[in-house]
This record gives sequence, C-alpha cells and structure tokens, in this order.
Amino acid sequence: MRWMFGILMLALVSPAWAEPRKITHRYGVTEIDGTPQRVVSVSLIGHDFLLALGVKPVALRYWYGPHEFGVWPWAQEALGDAEPSVLYGDIDIERIALLEPDLIVGQWSGMSEAEYNLLSQIAPTVPPAAGETDYSSSWQVMTRQLGLALGKEDQAHAVISDLEDRFAAIRAAHPEWQGQSAVVAWPPRIGVFTSLDLRSRFLQDLGFAAPQAVDDLPGSNAFYITLPQENVAPIDTDVIVWVFAANLEEALDNIILRKTMRAYREGRELHASYDLTAALAHSSPLSLTYALDQIVPLIEQAADGDPLTPVDGFPQPEGSE
Repeated sequence: MRWMFGILMLALVSPAWAEPRKITHRYGVTEIDGTPQRVVSVSLIGHDFLLALGVKPVALRYWYGPHEFGVWPWAQEALGDAEPSVLYGDIDIERIALLEPDLIVGQWSGMSEAEYNLLSQIAPTVPPAAGETDYSSSWQVMTRQLGLALGKEDQAHAVISDLEDRFAAIRAAHPEWQGQSAVVAWPPRIGVFTSLDLRSRFLQDLGFAAPQAVDDLPGSNAFYITLPQENVAPIDTDVIVWVFAANLEEALDNIILRKTMRAYREGRELHASYDLTAALAHSSPLSLTYALDQIVPLIEQAADGDPLTPVDGFPQPEGSE
C-alpha cells in the first residue's frame, strides 16, 4: 500500500502529471505541457514580453531599428549575453521548423490561420487572444497569455500589477490630466492614431481621453488615419505627442494650419525622441517603463497650458520667449 500512496503523492506534486495548460485564442485552443525551453517569437514585439518574464527566445522576428538582434535599449539588459537568431520579413515556416522550438509565440504578428495551422504542427503556437485582431491586444492581455503559455502565471501577474500600480500613481499625482484630450500623431502628413492603438491606449492609461472626433473620421481604420491638411481640428487637443521626425521644425512648419491651433498657441505639444517613439510602438512592460520615465516630465511641461513653459526638445511657439 505504501507504494500506491507514493505514486498518488507524486501525481499530486510532479509537473509531469499536471494537466496541460489550455490557451484559448482566435484560432482555437493550444495545449502546452511542461516548461518551454526553446521559444521562438514570430511577433514583431513578442521578444520584449518574453524578456520581461525572464525568458530569452532562441529566435525573434526583427521589426525595425539599428540595434543588435532587433532588441531596443530598454530590453538589452534582460537579453544579457544571449544571441538569438533573427527572423527577417514574413513568417518563414521552414526556417522556424529548423530551430526546433517547443513554443512559438505570435501575438502581434499578423499570423494567418493557415500559418497558424502549419506552425502548430511544429510546436504549440500562441496567436492573438480570442476576440483580438492582429494588432489590437493590450500589453496586459499579451503578458497574461504568455505567462500562461510559459508556466509563469504568477510572474506575469506581478509584472502587470507593478506596471498598473505605476500608472495609477501617476494618475493620482496628476488629477488635472484626467479627462483632458490627447493624441499621438506624426508630422507632416498628420497621421493620427485612433483610440484602439497601443500608443493612444498609453495616454488613456495616464488618464487622458482619446478624442472621439478622430475615431469618427470617415476612412479611419482600426488604428490610424491620415488627416487632410485643411482639417487639423480633430487633433487640436489638450496634449499632442508628435512622434519622431528627423527634421522636426521643418516637418511641423509643413502643417499649414498648425499655427491656428490652440495646442500650438498654448504650447501643448511635445516631441517623442526616436527611442521614445519606438518604446510607445512596442508597448511592452519593459518599453512602457522606459516610456514613462521619458514622457511624464514632457507631458508635465506641455499640459500646463502656459506657452512660456519650455518643453524639452520642442521648439517654443513664436513670441513665447
């Protein structure tokens, strides 16, 4: 009888006897046993999330930027001395198979159902969560899904909780921001991100409201729209975050009606540096931590409505000196 008791206890405590973890997603359900050791990220930003959870992928998909392995500054310490293979361009099924992964993560990858079916024959594959489109998942959803896939649910919960607490603390310190309008846009084409985009959600997490006028524009897709030069009203908000432009003053001067905007007259604009722009685009726990460090002081300068307050890295309105 003792040996039967021993087997029963082993079944209760050993991971080998545990039920597979089930992840529900837009293409069905993925089951994962044990702890993945060889993780391949076909997501354009998925490696950021893996590194935030202490997992170094054996391969990652390059998005953009000059950094080694496609890993930006905020994630390089977490990468350490690892040297992942870099996947360029579209999802390459054959190359991924040669990497012999035991988990493939593909949130924010543009993965089709046909690609999912092929990849899932190589290893358990995690596409966007159920109800999400290719690029709509929030950082919380992506972190939670990966935590479940990796068997790191507690760590994922802690990462989410810590970052949400930081957002909450910033909101509490700036009650004047709550409900003010804010957009992220790029010059000089006047592209603007809608309320569903990750960059806009970042501002909403700080308490700002995304202008409904942008979402209501005809021709708007799920994430952004380009405004005609004669219609700057939808972005004349309490705060405008202009994403990186190499020749900022020239780009802004090419927006013909910009100087008619209240945001211009009251100095409510700020410019995101190259790295800050990328951090907002990645919207991972690591990049958002970096983004908060960089952008909160800039918003404080821009949101006060005083054109005499200089905003670091941004040309002051005419006559404000």
